[in-house]
Order: sequence, then structure tokens, then C-alpha cells
Amino acid sequence: METIHDNSIPYHVLTIDECVRALDASRHGLATPEANLRLAAVGPNELEEPERTPPWVLLVAQFKNVLIAILLIAVALSAALGHGIEALIIGVIVVFAALLGFVQEYRAGRAIEALREMAAPTARVLRDGDESIIRAREVVPGDIVILQVGDRIPADLRILEAVNLQVDEAPLTGESVPVEKHTAPIADLDIAVAERRDIAYSGTVVTYGRGRGVVIATGMRTEFGKIAGMLQTVEVGRTPLQENLDRVGRVLAVVALVVVGVIVALGVLRGQEIFEMFLFGIALAVAVVPEALPAVVTISLAMGVQRIVRRNALVRRLPAVETLGSTSVICSDKTGTLTRNEMTVREVFTTGVSAILVGSGYEPTGAVTVDGSVVEVPGPVEGLLRAATLASDAALVHETEGRWTIRGDPTEGALVVAAAKVGLEKSSLETEFPRTAEIPFSSERKRMTTLHETPQGTAAYSKGAAEIILDACATVVDDGRIAPLDETTRRAILSRAETMASEGIRVLGVASKADTDMTTAEENMTFLGLVGLLDPSRPEVAASIAACRSAGIEVVMITGDHPVTATAIARELGILTSGRVISGRDLNRMTDDELAREVAEIDVYARVSPADKLRIVTAWQKRGAVVAMTGDGVNDAPALKKSDIGVAMGISGTDVSREAAEMILLDDNFASIVAAVEEGRGIFGNIKKYLMYLISSNIGEILLMAGATVAGMPLPLSAVQILYVNLATDGLPALALSVDPPEKDLMQRPPRDSTRGIFTRPVVTLMS
Repeated sequence: METIHDNSIPYHVLTIDECVRALDASRHGLATPEANLRLAAVGPNELEEPERTPPWVLLVAQFKNVLIAILLIAVALSAALGHGIEALIIGVIVVFAALLGFVQEYRAGRAIEALREMAAPTARVLRDGDESIIRAREVVPGDIVILQVGDRIPADLRILEAVNLQVDEAPLTGESVPVEKHTAPIADLDIAVAERRDIAYSGTVVTYGRGRGVVIATGMRTEFGKIAGMLQTVEVGRTPLQENLDRVGRVLAVVALVVVGVIVALGVLRGQEIFEMFLFGIALAVAVVPEALPAVVTISLAMGVQRIVRRNALVRRLPAVETLGSTSVICSDKTGTLTRNEMTVREVFTTGVSAILVGSGYEPTGAVTVDGSVVEVPGPVEGLLRAATLASDAALVHETEGRWTIRGDPTEGALVVAAAKVGLEKSSLETEFPRTAEIPFSSERKRMTTLHETPQGTAAYSKGAAEIILDACATVVDDGRIAPLDETTRRAILSRAETMASEGIRVLGVASKADTDMTTAEENMTFLGLVGLLDPSRPEVAASIAACRSAGIEVVMITGDHPVTATAIARELGILTSGRVISGRDLNRMTDDELAREVAEIDVYARVSPADKLRIVTAWQKRGAVVAMTGDGVNDAPALKKSDIGVAMGISGTDVSREAAEMILLDDNFASIVAAVEEGRGIFGNIKKYLMYLISSNIGEILLMAGATVAGMPLPLSAVQILYVNLATDGLPALALSVDPPEKDLMQRPPRDSTRGIFTRPVVTLMS
């Protein structure tokens, strides 16, 4: 029983028999009494709910702020002096600010709840030798789980049986395409989670084929559970604005105390009553404090939020708006953030012509270009796309919201979209050339072949790995004619495939055969050409990254995808300049101190885990950077929460990532971050203008009163007049500054140093 939940066992390197023995399991499943014993021993297969802070504690914590404390004193003194309206206004401001902070913190714990909702509700397992459907929370280590298309995997599994089994792991690992699973053990002990093809993970979805697996981890011991654990332990730091306002509050508190002491002492020395001078000193001290500051900050942030919404971003916590203005590093996920997470056919290569398909994503619009010029669809290109589409099971769907989506495998979907771009509708093709049989794809064969009725008889169409398809061919389409496939042509085709692969493009070969049957369909075929697919970068991202560079903001790519793919996209977008590309394995060899020293030299991280992302964000923060982290998957959630501002995708993002983030991109557009950064910089500038104006005005009052006291003259203003001037004549003009439009060159300046206060030497000089 001790080994059934031992996470130290490297199940991915064990053979199937070794794994079953280590778990004290059977291929026929557990007996119900044994399963019940294990459930009692390891607990239910669900994520632990974190201990929540009581609401009243969160509410009281909002008042543990120097500025708020000063304003509460101002409320009490204003009421004591009989100024009920002033006391009421200041009190409303204080309560509003406290309630706003309370609501934000109370909602902040939703990320783990969203993660819990991603768990499978039921599971299909073998119990007592029979197939049973049980609640997923009752799954235990050693259970045999049966996997079918559409199933959400209930726990981490070691694969025992895989028949063309493919799993969508994008939310967990960042893989842009479904991952093919197999049963063979992997010898590499330290291989990344994303490359453990004999393991299936809780919360991921079966997209193709079928299989079985033995449960190796449940609940908090799964990879999802580890992410939930990281979310519980990640401490959310205070924003630069909150730190600055606390610093301002402390300075003003000291100044207020000094003013009270000096005024009271001088008044007493002149023979005035102590109580009278004390009340007057307090009133003057209150004049030092900008009572409208919380209102100005709230109004500035709220109006900034509204402007950002109009630019397709939603801010969940008001202080995060200003944090964007301090951002010096953006750590961005690749899949779904810098790219569309929609596989697209980029290139069609035949021996006679190499064509580029314009247009990205699933929308079936675009054009065919050859050597940069738009052309009519060449015959060989049309024939290749027809064959590839007929040999696919995916469908292109136009949803009611107006978006185009794929039903089925993303790679096959990309082929269907490419065909639609050149006028070949899949439904029409299937009507014209009905499928009569198929030889399905398998990991051993690495290809799929379908047979169709045509006017010329039964034809076969095949697609798969380029080298496998080539090996099955005896002829080739050369400039529209069928010619023998000689060794020179074969080498040229393979060389082209290797070049495309080195650019991060996924390559498929396509072939056909006329007048054939099931027994000879995959022999002596005619090679039609190569199809190059990739998850394309968003067209506006390159310009946005250039804008970040001009604003002094570093952009770093962090992805679970393959290094070759990551490098190609990073170079295309301008992220990879003089920096390095390292993998998760390289990262694991570095200590935290080494990473903190070298992090500024690394542009791209590939094949990384959730823990790696957390380390990268922390390393930048150790260097004093204000870090924004973008992402859409479950694997991004801990880093989103740890970063100074987490940015999640609104369309493609998971609920987990959205709940862990401070900002959500409504259009999944990286460019919206740049717009939000500009708003954030403008907001801080307006708050700074407000403080400069108001405090410089208050300094005049203080000098006037202090000068009169020192000179022994009658006090020129009463306590009531001081409070009135401070609240009415100074406050309203200052509020106008909070809505001042941003300066035009704001995005050509470097990020401000978040460790520097508002009252820098130039600011103090200007105020005086």
C-alpha cells in the first residue's frame, strides 16, 4: 500500500509489467474491496480546497494602511470640529476604497476552484474484471482506466494500450497539436513532462483513437494537482502604486506630526491655550494630507479600466492598471498568445511549383502566391489539396457567433481549410468522391489512406510522414505530368522537407493511386507533394513587440512547444535577437542564483514546465523587474499569479488562467497589452500631477501659518477655513488632473523605476 501513491517512482521509464507490479495492480482491474481500501488510504481523487481567509479579516486588513489611518483621523477631527459634511465626504472616500480592495481580494481565490472544475466528473474503469463507470473522485492508484475519444482523463495514467491514441495536452503543457501516446517506456529519467509519451495526464482530453492506462497518481499528486499546490503557495506581491502610496502616506504622517508639534509648541510659548492650539495644529496637519487622494486614484484607475476595455482588455483588479505602466519585462506564452493556436497550411510544395497560401487561422479566405505574386491555383496544388482533404476526417464549422472552428484533428482541419481557400469544399468533394474504405492512421504506420469512388474507378489518397509516403511511391507529379520518381528527385524532396522542418514547420507528404483496391492501395503510389503546416503568429504581434522594444520593455517567449518551433516563431516576431534559446532541461541544470544572473540574456525558453515558468518570473523579479506574464493554459496559472501582472486570454484561455490573472485580453491579442501599458503609464502620470499640484498648494498654506506663528502675528486662517480650502478650492482642480490625456511620447520613454517614490528630486524641486 505504501507504493501506490509514491510520486518518486519514475513510471515513464518502467515497462508496463514493472509499472503494474509497482502499483500492486492487475490488468483486469482492482477488486472493489481493494479499491475501497486504497480510497481510504490516499483520499478522494480531487484537488484540495485551500484554506480561505475569513471575509472579516480581509475587510479589516484594508484599513491597515498609513494613508487610510490618517484619513480616519481626519474624519474624527472634522466631526469633532463640527464639520459634518467634510467628515461625511472623507468617510465615504475611505469606505469606498476599503470595500473596493475587499471585493478584489475576496474574488482572488477563484483560480483553484476553476482548476477543480476541469476535473472529469466520471471515469470508465475496470472493477472486478468488468467495465464500470464511477465518479472520478473514486478513482485510485492501480485502477485501469479505459480511454475513448472525447474522454477527459480523470487521473495521471501510465499507458498500457494505445490504438492511434492522441491527447490534447495544450492546457497543461502548451503543445499546439494533439500528442500521440504509446506504450513503450522512455529511457530518459529527466525528460520533460511534455515529452513523456507513455503518460497521460489528468484534465487532458482524448481527441483520437482509444486506449487504456493504469492510474499512477490522483488528486494533488497529479500534474494538475501540483499546479494547484503551486497556486496555493504563490504569494501575490503588492503593486508599485500601492507601495508608492504607502510611502507617500508615511512621509505625510511624519510631516503632519512635525507640524502639530511645532504649531502647538509655538502657540503655547506665546501664551495661547493648549487645547485651542492643539485643535488648530491638528486641523493644519489634516491640511497636509490630500483627502481626495483615494478618490483621485480610484477615479483615475476606473477611467483607465474603461479606456482599456475599449481597447479589448479587461482589468479584474484596479491597481493592476497602473502596474502595467511600470512593466519592464513581458514573459509571453507562445501558443494562443503570440500565435493563433490554429494550425494553418503555409506552404504547398510540388516538384513543379512551390506555393504559399496567404491567410491564417480557420477562416477559409486567402490566396495562393508563387514567388510573391498572387496566381490562379496551379493544377498540381489543387490536386494535392483535394487528395489531402479527402484523406481527412475533420470538418470546418461556421459557428453562430461568426467564428470558424474545426471539428476533429487540428492538422486535418488545417488541410480542410486550405482546400476551402482554393474553392474545394469538403462536403462537395465527399459527395463527388464518396469514401468506400480506409486504412486508419497508426503510430507504427504514420499515415492514413482512404479509398474513394471516382469516374475513373476506385482511387486511393494517402497522407502522413513525408519519408513514409515517399517510400510508398514509384512516380511523382512533375509540373502536371506523372514521371518516374528517381533517386535525385527523391533526395530533393527529402531535402526540402528537412528545410521546412528546420523552420519550425510541420511537414506532411501526400500521394494518390488510381484504379486500386485495399490490398494494393499503398503500393507504387504517385507522390503529389509536401504540405507545410504551422501555428501562425498573429499578424499584429511583430509590430507590438517592436513597440515594446521602443518603450524599453523586454519581451521573452516561454513555451512548452519544441525548441525548433519556438525558435522559428521567435525569430519571425523579432523576439530572438542576440539572446539565447534554452530548453527546460537546460533550465533544470541551473540554480536559482545562476538563473537570476543569466535571465536577461535568454530570449526563448522551450519545453518548460509550470514550475520552470514560475522560476523564470521569480528570477526577473529578483533583478528588480516588474514582470507581466501572459498565458492561456492551466500550466500558466502559477506564473500568472506570481507575476506583477498576469495577463490571460479571454477567448482561448482556460478558466484557471483567467481567474489567476489580473487582466484578460478580450481578443487574445498581444497588441492589446501595449495599449494597456500606455494607459497604465498615463494613469501614474496623472496621479503624480495631482499630488504635485495639491501638496505644493498645501505647502503654501503651511508656510503661511507657520510664518505667522513664528512672527507672533494673529493666525490668518481658522481651522474651518483651512479644511474648506483643502477640500474645495484645491481638491476640485486636482481632480481634473486625474483625467488628463496621456502625453504623446509616453511610449518612447523607458519604464519608470518601480522602487523610486513619487517625490523624486526633480519633483520636489518643481514643487518648491
